[in-house]
Amino acid sequence: MILKQFYLGCLAHASYLIGDEQTGTAVVVDPQRDIDQYITFAAKNALQIKHVFLTHLHADFVAGHLELRDRVGATICLGAAARAEYPHTALKEGDVLEFGRIRLKVLETPGHTAESISIVVHDLSSGTAQPKAVLTGDTLFIGDVGRPDLRAAMGWSAAELGGKLYDSLHTKLLALPDEILVYPAHGAGSLCGKALSKETVSTLGEQRRLNYALQPMSKEAFIRVVTADQPDAPAYFNYDAVLNSEERPTLEQALAREMNPLSLDAVLDVQRQGAQILDTRDPAEFAAAHLAGSINIGLSGQFATWVGTVLDRAHPIVIIATPGRENEAAIRLGRIGFDHVAGYLKDGLHSLESRPDLTVATERLGAPFAAEILSSAEPPLAIDVRAPRERDQKHISGSMSLPLNHLTEKLSKLPVGRPLLVYCAGGYRSSIAASLLQSRGFSHVSEIAGGIAGWEAAGLPVQTSAALS
Repeated sequence: MILKQFYLGCLAHASYLIGDEQTGTAVVVDPQRDIDQYITFAAKNALQIKHVFLTHLHADFVAGHLELRDRVGATICLGAAARAEYPHTALKEGDVLEFGRIRLKVLETPGHTAESISIVVHDLSSGTAQPKAVLTGDTLFIGDVGRPDLRAAMGWSAAELGGKLYDSLHTKLLALPDEILVYPAHGAGSLCGKALSKETVSTLGEQRRLNYALQPMSKEAFIRVVTADQPDAPAYFNYDAVLNSEERPTLEQALAREMNPLSLDAVLDVQRQGAQILDTRDPAEFAAAHLAGSINIGLSGQFATWVGTVLDRAHPIVIIATPGRENEAAIRLGRIGFDHVAGYLKDGLHSLESRPDLTVATERLGAPFAAEILSSAEPPLAIDVRAPRERDQKHISGSMSLPLNHLTEKLSKLPVGRPLLVYCAGGYRSSIAASLLQSRGFSHVSEIAGGIAGWEAAGLPVQTSAALS
């Protein structure tokens, strides 16, 4: 048996290929939308991908089930409670798929979503009746469980799904042996939970001991614990969950439509018509010079998550990238279903060399100088764009908390005319925030280079929650 985990760091997403060498048959579970790696791996191991499973209709990314169906003829398999437009095999509790020496058994494990399933993996060549692994999707993570509050728009309350999650964990997953390996669909950094470990595999016994949500408690207490303090879900989550249930163009089809090199004049024209100009370069490059009105979300960070939070689906996107990285940017947009790309600026920022009148810069201040001007007679307003939990741990005294995911809806809170000094943890999110502020007409915007990490490295004081209590 071959059991291969593929991990996509920018989305903290794990997918799997399970293959039987004897029959040359493989299945893929929870694939990302760009599927070349699965096909390449299968070819290298003389495997044919016959089935593709979704443990549920994911909210945080668009899965590659249609891509695998169209490219290699894989049969799509969903939990019996799933409702989808495309033909698929509906799998209910106890259903088994067996090929060669591999047996896959379905457990219906609702809670994160109503249609969630887990897949118990048996290696029949091992000489034991005990299962080898369980692919838990977003039902059970390493260190956490799937949040039950993401389906309110579809008529499910967090309490209702939380009760189902409790039952799924206690009657289905915790009934499995302690030695079984647990392979979830996400790791640390995913917004599908609040305390996910950076580890991507564990044993059930270890989770029974260490996972806060698996400790002995009543169902009512469990619901309170798992619904408390969940991070805000980006607006695109509901969109992606619906998109995963629909027949739609494949990523290959979307890219063929989108990868249009645009002249500077063409970009300026669509910008005037309301297109969003997405500059995907690193924050330092963007700060040095960028097209006025463009938004910086660098490919070096949690690109897809912030694109889905900051940009909208009602207006086309034009990509500005380091030449040669335009396709990467479009693929990563496609991973969350943002297929409304109008094209990319041909030759990137080099196209603006003869038009300096169209470029602006963002000043990035070293921490000592930032501290100096913040203590001046007429200081800028320092804006902390990190999440509230980060700010509670430490922040710059006198700064305003304005988390990035709520920035655009709270612009009215900012003083008109006063210079703004933005900071985050290290500089990635502050660049997004500064670009948003500039695009909305705030002309005196700067950043603290290196964020609060740079501030502390310079030996400057921070205020902590202990100091506040």
